[in-house]
Amino acid sequence: MLVAVNILGVIVYLAIAFLFSKNKKKINWKSTGIVLILNLVLAWFFTSFSIGQDIVKGAADGFNWLVQVAYQGIVFALPNWVTPEFGGTAKSMNFITSSLLPILLVVPMFDILTYIGVLPWIIKWVGRGLSFITGQPKFESFFSVEMMFLGNTEALAVSQLQLKSMRKERNLTLAMMSMSCITASILGAYTQMVPGQFVLTAVPINILNAIIVTNMLNPVEVAPEEDTIAKIGGSSSAAEADAVEDNGKKEPFFSFLGDSILGAGRLILIIAANVIAFVALAALIDRILELFNPWLSLEHILGIIMFPFAWLMGLNVHDAFGFAQYMGTKLVTNEFVVMGKIASTINTDAFSAHYRAILTVFLTSFANFSTTGMIIGCFKGIVDRENNELISKNVGYMLLSGILVSLLSAGIVGLFVW
Repeated sequence: MLVAVNILGVIVYLAIAFLFSKNKKKINWKSTGIVLILNLVLAWFFTSFSIGQDIVKGAADGFNWLVQVAYQGIVFALPNWVTPEFGGTAKSMNFITSSLLPILLVVPMFDILTYIGVLPWIIKWVGRGLSFITGQPKFESFFSVEMMFLGNTEALAVSQLQLKSMRKERNLTLAMMSMSCITASILGAYTQMVPGQFVLTAVPINILNAIIVTNMLNPVEVAPEEDTIAKIGGSSSAAEADAVEDNGKKEPFFSFLGDSILGAGRLILIIAANVIAFVALAALIDRILELFNPWLSLEHILGIIMFPFAWLMGLNVHDAFGFAQYMGTKLVTNEFVVMGKIASTINTDAFSAHYRAILTVFLTSFANFSTTGMIIGCFKGIVDRENNELISKNVGYMLLSGILVSLLSAGIVGLFVW
Protein backbone atom coordinates (compact mmCIF):
# COMPACT_ATOMS: atom_id res chain seq x y z
CA MET A 1 0.00 0.00 0.00
CA LEU A 2 2.74 2.48 0.98
CA VAL A 3 4.68 1.64 -2.20
CA ALA A 4 1.58 2.54 -4.24
CA VAL A 5 1.31 5.85 -2.34
CA ASN A 6 4.99 6.53 -3.08
CA ILE A 7 4.40 5.91 -6.81
CA LEU A 8 1.35 8.18 -6.68
CA GLY A 9 3.50 10.83 -5.01
CA VAL A 10 6.02 10.89 -7.90
CA ILE A 11 3.12 11.23 -10.35
CA VAL A 12 1.58 14.05 -8.29
CA TYR A 13 4.87 15.98 -8.13
CA LEU A 14 5.19 15.74 -11.93
CA ALA A 15 1.54 16.76 -12.31
CA ILE A 16 2.15 19.88 -10.21
CA ALA A 17 5.04 20.83 -12.51
CA PHE A 18 2.76 20.38 -15.52
CA LEU A 19 -0.08 22.33 -13.87
CA PHE A 20 2.14 25.36 -13.24
CA SER A 21 3.94 25.19 -16.61
CA LYS A 22 4.38 28.52 -18.37
CA ASN A 23 3.73 26.91 -21.75
CA LYS A 24 2.36 23.37 -21.65
CA LYS A 25 2.44 23.04 -25.45
CA LYS A 26 6.22 23.56 -25.61
CA ILE A 27 7.17 20.88 -23.08
CA ASN A 28 9.67 18.48 -24.62
CA TRP A 29 7.99 15.26 -23.55
CA LYS A 30 10.52 13.02 -25.27
CA SER A 31 13.42 14.57 -23.36
CA THR A 32 11.41 14.57 -20.11
CA GLY A 33 10.62 10.88 -20.53
CA ILE A 34 14.24 9.98 -21.27
CA VAL A 35 15.52 11.86 -18.20
CA LEU A 36 12.83 10.34 -15.96
CA ILE A 37 13.69 6.81 -17.09
CA LEU A 38 17.40 7.55 -16.63
CA ASN A 39 16.67 8.82 -13.13
CA LEU A 40 14.68 5.72 -12.19
CA VAL A 41 17.44 3.47 -13.53
CA LEU A 42 20.13 5.36 -11.58
CA ALA A 43 18.11 5.29 -8.35
CA TRP A 44 17.47 1.55 -8.83
CA PHE A 45 21.13 0.89 -9.59
CA PHE A 46 22.51 2.87 -6.64
CA THR A 47 20.08 1.44 -4.08
CA SER A 48 19.24 -2.10 -5.21
CA PHE A 49 22.44 -3.54 -6.74
CA SER A 50 25.52 -4.40 -4.72
CA ILE A 51 27.83 -2.78 -7.27
CA GLY A 52 25.79 0.43 -7.21
CA GLN A 53 25.69 0.42 -3.42
CA ASP A 54 29.45 -0.18 -3.35
CA ILE A 55 30.02 2.80 -5.66
CA VAL A 56 28.11 5.29 -3.52
CA LYS A 57 29.43 3.75 -0.30
CA GLY A 58 32.96 4.00 -1.66
CA ALA A 59 32.42 7.65 -2.56
CA ALA A 60 30.94 8.36 0.87
CA ASP A 61 33.85 6.56 2.54
CA GLY A 62 36.22 8.68 0.44
CA PHE A 63 34.67 11.89 1.76
CA ASN A 64 34.77 10.51 5.30
CA TRP A 65 38.46 9.69 4.82
CA LEU A 66 39.09 13.27 3.68
CA VAL A 67 37.33 14.56 6.77
CA GLN A 68 39.48 12.36 9.01
CA VAL A 69 42.60 13.66 7.27
CA ALA A 70 41.32 17.22 7.87
CA TYR A 71 41.11 16.45 11.60
CA GLN A 72 44.92 16.17 11.63
CA GLY A 73 45.19 19.83 10.73
CA ILE A 74 42.56 20.72 13.33
CA VAL A 75 44.38 18.68 16.01
CA PHE A 76 47.58 20.63 15.36
CA ALA A 77 45.87 23.96 16.05
CA LEU A 78 43.03 22.94 18.37
CA PRO A 79 43.72 19.54 20.01
CA ASN A 80 41.03 20.04 22.65
CA TRP A 81 38.37 20.32 19.90
CA VAL A 82 39.00 16.81 18.48
CA THR A 83 38.29 13.48 20.20
CA PRO A 84 41.06 10.96 21.07
CA GLU A 85 39.85 8.77 18.19
CA PHE A 86 41.44 11.27 15.80
CA GLY A 87 44.36 12.37 17.96
CA GLY A 88 42.82 15.08 20.13
CA THR A 89 41.82 15.35 23.77
CA ALA A 90 38.16 16.43 23.58
CA LYS A 91 35.41 14.29 25.12
CA SER A 92 33.15 15.03 22.15
CA MET A 93 33.15 17.16 19.00
CA ASN A 94 30.71 19.96 18.29
CA PHE A 95 29.01 20.82 14.99
CA ILE A 96 31.73 23.25 13.87
CA THR A 97 34.57 20.80 14.51
CA SER A 98 32.95 17.67 13.12
CA SER A 99 31.22 19.18 10.09
CA LEU A 100 32.50 22.65 9.19
CA LEU A 101 36.26 22.87 9.88
CA PRO A 102 37.05 19.96 7.48
CA ILE A 103 35.85 22.30 4.71
CA LEU A 104 39.26 24.00 5.08
CA LEU A 105 40.77 20.92 3.40
CA VAL A 106 37.98 19.85 1.04
CA VAL A 107 37.43 23.22 -0.66
CA PRO A 108 41.11 23.76 -1.55
CA MET A 109 41.29 20.16 -2.80
CA PHE A 110 38.46 20.79 -5.28
CA ASP A 111 39.98 24.12 -6.25
CA ILE A 112 43.32 22.43 -6.96
CA LEU A 113 41.51 19.95 -9.22
CA THR A 114 40.05 22.98 -11.01
CA TYR A 115 43.43 24.69 -11.27
CA ILE A 116 45.11 21.68 -12.91
CA GLY A 117 42.17 21.18 -15.27
CA VAL A 118 40.81 17.85 -13.98
CA LEU A 119 37.48 19.14 -12.68
CA PRO A 120 36.72 21.32 -15.75
CA TRP A 121 37.43 18.32 -17.98
CA ILE A 122 34.98 16.15 -16.01
CA ILE A 123 32.32 18.87 -16.08
CA LYS A 124 32.71 19.45 -19.81
CA TRP A 125 32.46 15.83 -20.92
CA VAL A 126 29.77 14.77 -18.47
CA GLY A 127 27.76 17.81 -19.56
CA ARG A 128 28.18 16.94 -23.23
CA GLY A 129 27.20 13.34 -22.58
CA LEU A 130 24.13 14.44 -20.64
CA SER A 131 23.10 16.74 -23.49
CA PHE A 132 23.52 13.94 -26.05
CA ILE A 133 21.49 11.44 -24.01
CA THR A 134 18.70 13.76 -22.89
CA GLY A 135 18.36 16.03 -25.93
CA GLN A 136 18.58 19.11 -23.70
CA PRO A 137 20.47 22.25 -24.82
CA LYS A 138 24.25 21.98 -24.39
CA PHE A 139 24.72 24.79 -21.90
CA GLU A 140 21.78 23.83 -19.68
CA SER A 141 23.23 20.30 -19.46
CA PHE A 142 26.73 21.68 -18.88
CA PHE A 143 25.43 24.02 -16.18
CA SER A 144 23.58 21.26 -14.33
CA VAL A 145 26.87 19.37 -13.92
CA GLU A 146 28.85 22.54 -13.21
CA MET A 147 26.60 23.62 -10.34
CA MET A 148 26.86 20.14 -8.80
CA PHE A 149 30.57 20.70 -8.21
CA LEU A 150 30.80 24.48 -7.83
CA GLY A 151 27.51 25.53 -6.19
CA ASN A 152 24.89 27.93 -7.51
CA THR A 153 26.50 31.37 -7.16
CA GLU A 154 29.95 30.06 -8.11
CA ALA A 155 28.65 28.33 -11.26
CA LEU A 156 26.73 31.48 -12.25
CA ALA A 157 29.77 33.67 -11.64
CA VAL A 158 32.12 31.65 -13.86
CA SER A 159 29.44 31.42 -16.57
CA GLN A 160 28.73 35.14 -16.78
CA LEU A 161 29.73 35.52 -20.45
CA GLN A 162 27.21 32.82 -21.36
CA LEU A 163 24.50 34.41 -19.20
CA LYS A 164 25.00 37.79 -20.88
CA SER A 165 24.62 36.26 -24.34
CA MET A 166 21.50 34.16 -23.67
CA ARG A 167 17.82 35.04 -23.87
CA LYS A 168 16.14 36.01 -20.62
CA GLU A 169 13.89 32.93 -20.73
CA ARG A 170 16.96 30.66 -20.69
CA ASN A 171 18.47 32.67 -17.84
CA LEU A 172 15.29 32.08 -15.88
CA THR A 173 15.75 28.34 -16.45
CA LEU A 174 19.25 28.57 -14.99
CA ALA A 175 17.96 30.53 -12.00
CA MET A 176 15.38 27.81 -11.36
CA MET A 177 17.96 25.04 -11.76
CA SER A 178 20.26 26.81 -9.29
CA MET A 179 17.76 26.19 -6.49
CA SER A 180 18.53 22.46 -6.59
CA CYS A 181 22.31 22.41 -6.48
CA ILE A 182 24.80 21.46 -3.82
CA THR A 183 28.51 22.15 -3.58
CA ALA A 184 30.78 19.12 -3.82
CA SER A 185 33.21 20.72 -1.38
CA ILE A 186 30.71 20.47 1.50
CA LEU A 187 29.60 16.92 0.79
CA GLY A 188 32.09 15.85 3.44
CA ALA A 189 30.16 17.91 5.99
CA TYR A 190 26.87 16.29 4.94
CA THR A 191 28.28 12.77 5.22
CA GLN A 192 29.27 13.43 8.85
CA MET A 193 25.65 14.11 9.82
CA VAL A 194 23.45 11.92 7.60
CA PRO A 195 23.99 8.60 5.71
CA GLY A 196 26.67 9.27 3.12
CA GLN A 197 25.43 6.71 0.60
CA PHE A 198 22.12 8.54 0.24
CA VAL A 199 23.84 11.94 0.07
CA LEU A 200 25.93 10.72 -2.86
CA THR A 201 22.90 9.07 -4.48
CA ALA A 202 21.00 12.38 -4.28
CA VAL A 203 23.64 14.33 -6.24
CA PRO A 204 23.05 12.89 -9.76
CA ILE A 205 19.33 12.39 -9.06
CA ASN A 206 18.96 16.10 -8.25
CA ILE A 207 20.73 17.09 -11.47
CA LEU A 208 18.37 15.05 -13.61
CA ASN A 209 15.27 16.17 -11.73
CA ALA A 210 16.32 19.80 -12.11
CA ILE A 211 16.31 19.23 -15.87
CA ILE A 212 12.88 17.56 -15.73
CA VAL A 213 11.24 20.20 -13.54
CA THR A 214 12.62 23.26 -15.36
CA ASN A 215 11.79 21.70 -18.72
CA MET A 216 8.18 21.41 -17.56
CA LEU A 217 7.81 24.67 -15.62
CA ASN A 218 9.67 26.87 -18.09
CA PRO A 219 9.95 25.13 -21.49
CA VAL A 220 12.20 27.05 -23.88
CA GLU A 221 12.96 26.08 -27.48
CA VAL A 222 16.64 26.60 -28.31
CA ALA A 223 17.62 26.99 -31.96
CA PRO A 224 20.76 25.14 -33.15
CA GLU A 225 22.62 28.42 -33.77
CA GLU A 226 22.21 29.50 -30.13
CA ASP A 227 22.92 26.07 -28.66
CA THR A 228 26.57 26.84 -27.86
CA ILE A 229 28.83 27.11 -24.82
CA ALA A 230 30.84 30.30 -24.43
CA LYS A 231 34.45 30.22 -23.24
CA ILE A 232 35.48 32.52 -20.44
CA GLY A 233 38.72 34.33 -19.68
CA GLY A 234 40.59 32.45 -22.39
CA SER A 235 40.30 29.19 -20.48
CA SER A 236 39.18 25.93 -21.97
CA SER A 237 36.17 25.72 -19.71
CA ALA A 238 33.98 28.01 -17.68
CA ALA A 239 34.98 26.24 -14.50
CA GLU A 240 38.59 27.34 -14.97
CA ALA A 241 37.72 31.03 -14.85
CA ASP A 242 38.62 31.47 -11.19
CA ALA A 243 42.19 30.39 -11.92
CA VAL A 244 42.69 33.03 -14.64
CA GLU A 245 43.75 36.60 -13.94
CA ASP A 246 42.42 39.68 -15.76
CA ASN A 247 45.40 39.68 -18.15
CA GLY A 248 44.52 36.16 -19.31
CA LYS A 249 47.49 34.50 -17.57
CA LYS A 250 47.09 31.73 -15.06
CA GLU A 251 47.32 32.91 -11.47
CA PRO A 252 50.39 31.62 -9.56
CA PHE A 253 49.52 28.41 -7.75
CA PHE A 254 50.22 29.49 -4.18
CA SER A 255 48.36 32.76 -4.69
CA PHE A 256 45.43 30.75 -6.01
CA LEU A 257 45.67 28.29 -3.10
CA GLY A 258 45.77 31.12 -0.56
CA ASP A 259 42.60 32.64 -2.01
CA SER A 260 40.97 29.20 -1.92
CA ILE A 261 41.78 28.70 1.77
CA LEU A 262 40.48 32.16 2.65
CA GLY A 263 37.33 31.41 0.66
CA ALA A 264 36.87 28.18 2.60
CA GLY A 265 37.20 30.13 5.86
CA ARG A 266 34.55 32.60 4.75
CA LEU A 267 32.26 29.72 3.79
CA ILE A 268 32.58 28.22 7.28
CA LEU A 269 31.73 31.57 8.88
CA ILE A 270 28.74 32.03 6.56
CA ILE A 271 27.34 28.56 7.30
CA ALA A 272 27.92 28.89 11.06
CA ALA A 273 26.36 32.37 11.15
CA ASN A 274 23.33 31.21 9.19
CA VAL A 275 22.78 28.14 11.36
CA ILE A 276 23.07 30.12 14.62
CA ALA A 277 20.83 32.92 13.35
CA PHE A 278 18.15 30.68 11.85
CA VAL A 279 17.96 28.39 14.89
CA ALA A 280 17.72 31.41 17.18
CA LEU A 281 15.07 33.07 15.00
CA ALA A 282 13.05 29.86 14.90
CA ALA A 283 13.25 29.65 18.70
CA LEU A 284 12.12 33.28 18.96
CA ILE A 285 9.12 32.60 16.72
CA ASP A 286 8.26 29.54 18.83
CA ARG A 287 8.37 31.59 22.04
CA ILE A 288 6.06 34.19 20.52
CA LEU A 289 3.63 31.53 19.25
CA GLU A 290 3.57 29.91 22.69
CA LEU A 291 2.07 33.10 24.05
CA PHE A 292 -1.08 32.36 22.04
CA ASN A 293 -1.17 28.57 22.40
CA PRO A 294 1.35 26.16 24.01
CA TRP A 295 0.90 23.74 21.08
CA LEU A 296 1.77 26.31 18.45
CA SER A 297 5.29 26.14 17.06
CA LEU A 298 6.95 26.81 13.73
CA GLU A 299 7.55 23.10 13.20
CA HIS A 300 3.92 22.20 13.89
CA ILE A 301 2.64 24.85 11.47
CA LEU A 302 5.08 23.78 8.76
CA GLY A 303 4.22 20.15 9.44
CA ILE A 304 0.56 20.81 8.70
CA ILE A 305 1.36 22.69 5.49
CA MET A 306 3.80 20.09 4.15
CA PHE A 307 1.95 17.00 5.46
CA PRO A 308 0.22 15.99 2.17
CA PHE A 309 3.55 16.01 0.31
CA ALA A 310 5.27 14.04 3.07
CA TRP A 311 2.50 11.43 3.15
CA LEU A 312 2.89 10.96 -0.61
CA MET A 313 6.45 9.75 0.07
CA GLY A 314 4.92 6.47 1.25
CA LEU A 315 4.86 7.14 5.00
CA ASN A 316 2.25 6.37 7.63
CA VAL A 317 0.42 9.34 9.13
CA HIS A 318 2.60 9.65 12.24
CA ASP A 319 5.90 9.49 10.35
CA ALA A 320 4.57 11.78 7.62
CA PHE A 321 3.81 14.54 10.14
CA GLY A 322 7.34 14.38 11.59
CA PHE A 323 8.84 14.28 8.11
CA ALA A 324 6.76 17.29 7.07
CA GLN A 325 8.17 19.29 9.99
CA TYR A 326 11.72 18.52 8.85
CA MET A 327 10.76 19.49 5.28
CA GLY A 328 9.29 22.81 6.36
CA THR A 329 12.19 23.63 8.66
CA LYS A 330 14.67 22.96 5.85
CA LEU A 331 12.81 25.22 3.41
CA VAL A 332 12.54 28.09 5.90
CA THR A 333 16.08 27.76 7.30
CA ASN A 334 18.56 25.42 5.57
CA GLU A 335 19.62 21.78 5.38
CA PHE A 336 22.31 22.13 8.06
CA VAL A 337 19.75 23.09 10.70
CA VAL A 338 17.77 19.88 10.13
CA MET A 339 20.87 17.70 9.74
CA GLY A 340 22.14 19.00 13.07
CA LYS A 341 18.86 17.97 14.72
CA ILE A 342 18.84 14.42 13.38
CA ALA A 343 22.57 13.64 13.24
CA SER A 344 22.57 11.63 16.49
CA THR A 345 19.50 9.53 15.68
CA ILE A 346 19.16 9.09 11.92
CA ASN A 347 21.37 5.98 11.84
CA THR A 348 19.49 4.32 14.71
CA ASP A 349 16.31 2.26 14.83
CA ALA A 350 14.37 5.49 15.37
CA PHE A 351 14.27 5.79 11.56
CA SER A 352 13.20 3.10 9.10
CA ALA A 353 15.37 2.49 6.03
CA HIS A 354 12.77 4.17 3.79
CA TYR A 355 12.43 7.20 6.08
CA ARG A 356 16.21 7.51 6.39
CA ALA A 357 16.68 7.44 2.61
CA ILE A 358 13.98 9.92 1.63
CA LEU A 359 14.85 12.37 4.40
CA THR A 360 18.55 12.38 3.52
CA VAL A 361 17.84 12.85 -0.19
CA PHE A 362 15.31 15.63 0.47
CA LEU A 363 17.83 17.50 2.62
CA THR A 364 20.67 17.23 0.09
CA SER A 365 20.13 20.48 -1.79
CA PHE A 366 20.23 24.25 -1.25
CA ALA A 367 16.48 24.63 -1.91
CA ASN A 368 15.26 27.15 0.67
CA PHE A 369 13.97 30.71 0.87
CA SER A 370 17.36 32.34 1.47
CA THR A 371 18.83 30.75 -1.66
CA THR A 372 16.48 32.81 -3.86
CA GLY A 373 18.08 35.99 -2.56
CA MET A 374 21.57 34.67 -3.28
CA ILE A 375 20.63 33.76 -6.86
CA ILE A 376 18.86 37.05 -7.59
CA GLY A 377 21.80 38.98 -6.16
CA CYS A 378 24.23 37.03 -8.32
CA PHE A 379 22.22 37.68 -11.50
CA LYS A 380 22.00 41.40 -10.69
CA GLY A 381 25.76 41.61 -10.87
CA ILE A 382 25.92 39.84 -14.24
CA VAL A 383 22.96 40.43 -16.59
CA ASP A 384 20.99 43.48 -17.68
CA ARG A 385 17.87 44.98 -16.12
CA GLU A 386 15.42 43.16 -18.38
CA ASN A 387 16.84 39.77 -17.41
CA ASN A 388 16.87 40.72 -13.74
CA GLU A 389 13.25 41.84 -13.80
CA LEU A 390 12.09 38.54 -15.29
CA ILE A 391 14.00 36.53 -12.68
CA SER A 392 12.80 38.74 -9.79
CA LYS A 393 9.20 38.36 -10.95
CA ASN A 394 9.52 34.58 -10.86
CA VAL A 395 10.76 34.01 -7.31
CA GLY A 396 7.71 31.81 -6.75
CA TYR A 397 8.71 29.62 -9.70
CA MET A 398 12.27 29.40 -8.37
CA LEU A 399 10.99 28.17 -5.00
CA LEU A 400 8.53 25.79 -6.65
CA SER A 401 11.30 24.38 -8.82
CA GLY A 402 13.58 23.73 -5.83
CA ILE A 403 10.81 22.14 -3.76
CA LEU A 404 9.61 19.90 -6.61
CA VAL A 405 13.13 18.69 -7.38
CA SER A 406 13.69 17.78 -3.71
CA LEU A 407 10.32 16.01 -3.57
CA LEU A 408 10.91 14.13 -6.81
CA SER A 409 14.42 13.05 -5.83
CA ALA A 410 13.28 11.79 -2.44
CA GLY A 411 10.22 10.09 -3.95
CA ILE A 412 12.20 8.33 -6.69
CA VAL A 413 14.93 7.07 -4.36
CA GLY A 414 12.25 6.04 -1.84
CA LEU A 415 10.69 3.70 -4.42
CA PHE A 416 13.66 1.35 -4.08
CA VAL A 417 14.46 1.55 -0.34
CA TRP A 418 12.11 -0.12 2.15
